[in-house]
Amino acid sequence: MTTTRPVLYLFGSAAPPVFDVAEVVVDAQGRGFDVCLGLTPTAARWLEPRRGELERITGHPVRSVYKLPGEPDVWPKADVIAVAPATFNTVNAWALGITRDFVVGVVAEGIGKDIPMVAMPCVNAAYAQHRQFERSVAELREMGVRVLYGEGGFVPNQPGQGKPHAYPWHLVLDAVEEIVAARQPP
Repeated sequence: MTTTRPVLYLFGSAAPPVFDVAEVVVDAQGRGFDVCLGLTPTAARWLEPRRGELERITGHPVRSVYKLPGEPDVWPKADVIAVAPATFNTVNAWALGITRDFVVGVVAEGIGKDIPMVAMPCVNAAYAQHRQFERSVAELREMGVRVLYGEGGFVPNQPGQGKPHAYPWHLVLDAVEEIVAARQPP
């Protein structure tokens, strides 16, 4: 009997921890996931020199733009979506439904499709002081997105004092595993 691995869409925004995404993909695969990688346009530009490597590791095209009407989907259907690192712009656009970018469009639609999602922001303390950010985090949580922010998730640093290699990627993958396990039939 053939079993299929659960499909994780891993979506990254342009924050320094995105440079570690290859290691995160390998970790997720080690946890039993088939990983499809999507990037915001700026993150895609940052990682363009590694695109071939990322596609080899995932076994899927790395996506950052919408497909053309009538084009077939190149990814299998998602069982769960993780958005990390989620920048100030990505969090706010998602919560407000501004779907200019592929990544935000997929997750905004994913709410209506009842695809379980987890997000972990990566913002500095100055961005976190903007009133819209807290509103957006609250809005996403109200829509059923598990947002790993604050205690037990990402805690902002002061501007210019980021620690990209200390970004708690393991929390994202732990949450993804919990979500998938909870959705398995008993």
